[in-house]
Amino acid sequence: MSDFEQNLQKYAELAVRVGINVQPGQTLIVHAPVLSADLVRLIVKSAYTAGAKLVKVKWSDETITRLQYELAPDETFDIPPKWYAAEMTEEVEHGAAVLHIIAENPDLLKGIPSSRITAAQRVRSHELRQYRKYQMADKFSWCLVAYPSAEWAAKVFPDLPASEQIDKLWDAIFSTVRVDLDNPVEAWKEHLKTLSSKSDILNAKRFKKLHYLAPGTDLTIELAKDHLWVAAESVNQQGHSFVANMPTEEVFTAPLKTGVNGKVSSTKPLSYSGNIIDNFSLTFENGRIVNIQAETGLETLQHLVEMDEGAHYLGEVALVPHKSPISDKNILFYNTLFDENASNHLAIGNAYAFNIKGGKNMTQEELAASGLNFSLTHVDFMIGSGEMDINGITEDGTEEPIFRKGNWAI
Repeated sequence: MSDFEQNLQKYAELAVRVGINVQPGQTLIVHAPVLSADLVRLIVKSAYTAGAKLVKVKWSDETITRLQYELAPDETFDIPPKWYAAEMTEEVEHGAAVLHIIAENPDLLKGIPSSRITAAQRVRSHELRQYRKYQMADKFSWCLVAYPSAEWAAKVFPDLPASEQIDKLWDAIFSTVRVDLDNPVEAWKEHLKTLSSKSDILNAKRFKKLHYLAPGTDLTIELAKDHLWVAAESVNQQGHSFVANMPTEEVFTAPLKTGVNGKVSSTKPLSYSGNIIDNFSLTFENGRIVNIQAETGLETLQHLVEMDEGAHYLGEVALVPHKSPISDKNILFYNTLFDENASNHLAIGNAYAFNIKGGKNMTQEELAASGLNFSLTHVDFMIGSGEMDINGITEDGTEEPIFRKGNWAI
């Protein structure tokens, strides 16, 4: 067996046993692009070996997706995915876990009218709102992992010969998820402990606000009153742990919906809906986005913010040190799963219910009363750099350093 085959096998085992943490008798649903069939087969085998009752694979294909957006009539994008949404909601209500394998070309929908993309996203998000509610409250286990496509690899490594690009991206993926180590599962256990130590410190501090300062950024974020800082590992309704993002380097919490003021500037491109948004800034007043600027992808960003009223507000505040395994690679992945774990980031849209005390068992009305935001969307964007300072502000106005020059100061 080659080194690559060994790493691919370890990757599949890691996704099943740490990412999803498949339980005996559980159903696993795998969403995957057709190009990832070799990894999917290994995941299916690993899941059944771990005791899964049934593994369902739902395939997708970028070429078909692009053809639909190019050639289908406009009314196609207003058709709600009723059967799909009903199936997914019912499956997770009965304890199924969901694994997504992503391999998107960052420029997949370049040139497609934004109105088509927004219409499709809005109707899909609306139909899946109950499923998303369960997801944002950790009712079921879910995980995202990546698989390199030729188009994605070419975007990341444009200066390499085409014959080397995918191998180079595989090397980067294996390294960021610690698959290149002798025992990735044990390495992840240690990594999760390290992240949890940071969330424990922040939860003990009980900061009322965070103040961000960096070139192009002067932003104050008030946190929800009963906010909880959370690290990589989550626990589902049945009490089983899972890791939603692989890789992950963040600790995160929920902002107070109406408590964000100032301006923040992006530090990495955002790949959203098959389009690139770059060199952009957002200005907030009492939580709401009141001004949008972008050198690239302005229309796409505007459509994102206009998705619904909740998309005008933030739903997540995440801290990631500039000195981290992914950031140290100095690779721009053009993929949020990786780029958000190399940079402090924020998220436009829906907040996670588990980011406040008791939130997993609250109604939507109770969560809203606690200051959390609701939206059909949740999109992370990167704001961190080696020039960013962050202060925590306590209830009595005392300021303490959290980040200095992009790295932890606590």
